[in-house]
Amino acid sequence: MTTLPINSIRKRAVNLTLNEDIVAQAKALTPNLSAIVEKLLSNYITQIQHEQLSRQAQATLVASMWNGFNERSGSFADEYSTL
Repeated sequence: MTTLPINSIRKRAVNLTLNEDIVAQAKALTPNLSAIVEKLLSNYITQIQHEQLSRQAQATLVASMWNGFNERSGSFADEYSTL
């Protein structure tokens, strides 16, 4: 996962519905609210992607371990199968 520098990407205006008081407070704290929002969104995306990859890796590991157990021990259903 590589993140591109925010300034090197083409930008466009978007409409957001945000709490008016929060926006006013944020504008009082920073001269460039757009840059702050971009940075926060970028960090959020990176965090969510990392969490998704971590969950996928964990699921793959569990499936691999379960498949190994089945190969060594057979399926629990085998002793009850009527086929």
